[in-house]
Amino acid sequence: MRIPRKLVATFSICGYDPASGEIGVAVQSKFLAVGAVVPWVKAGVGAIATQSWANTSYGPDGLKLLEEGLSPREVIERLTGSDEGRNLRQVGIIDAKGRSASYTGTECYPWAGGLAGENFACQGNILVGAETVRAMAETFNSVRGDLAEKLLAALDAGQQAGGDSRGKQSAALYVAKEKGGYGGYNDRYIDLRVDDHPDPIKELIRIHGLYKLYFYKTVPDNIITIEGPLITEIQELLNKWGYPTPVNGVVDVQFNEALKTFYLTENFDERICDDGYIDKEVLAFMRRKS
Repeated sequence: MRIPRKLVATFSICGYDPASGEIGVAVQSKFLAVGAVVPWVKAGVGAIATQSWANTSYGPDGLKLLEEGLSPREVIERLTGSDEGRNLRQVGIIDAKGRSASYTGTECYPWAGGLAGENFACQGNILVGAETVRAMAETFNSVRGDLAEKLLAALDAGQQAGGDSRGKQSAALYVAKEKGGYGGYNDRYIDLRVDDHPDPIKELIRIHGLYKLYFYKTVPDNIITIEGPLITEIQELLNKWGYPTPVNGVVDVQFNEALKTFYLTENFDERICDDGYIDKEVLAFMRRKS
């Protein structure tokens, strides 16, 4: 079977979380830097995965049509209706109302197909079999967590069920959220890519774990008081890494300044707590680092 050079054979899932408003795409492929081709997302509007012999105009054009009020099914009809290569295309779409649709052209390389339901659309081509998209759909609907965690779990389940029949190379996760970007200045909440790796989904999951540590905001229940032996422990760790503060068991100005310097140096901007308190996840990081 001769594969056209521009073919993006992959499996992906588009998802929406009505509680948080997060919307996004997770994707894996035996293709270099698939994150540069397949996922297109806009907060409050929708998410699109364009693949197979990918027509990348489906991304921006589809988001514009969603913004104009068309449903995902209507968007697919509009995009494919004017595309002479429609039979080789595959696309999944979800909007910010949870409506979804998936399209697979009649000439996509087998196995190819998709499933769409409330708040998700998953699809793939050149797969081992239908088990991949079924596993993605079932996992997305059953696993707990935020949208990124659900999308990654679904993608991993798809791989475990067979995945791309040619193998693995790259993966990506793109989630948008109103003012979710760094500093709240844009909607690019999570944008992570593994462009070339022998196990890209596992690597993407690992990187997302780091992203959560550095960029997710502190959960109030995770804030603890720095008191008792913990004061001395943190003071010793800070001194070990070059943030000088007396090891005296006292939370004072010098201690607070040393801890804040540590936060900023390690990029824990989103996890800085009031003086005398610390995020349990930052504390766990400090203990691992030692």
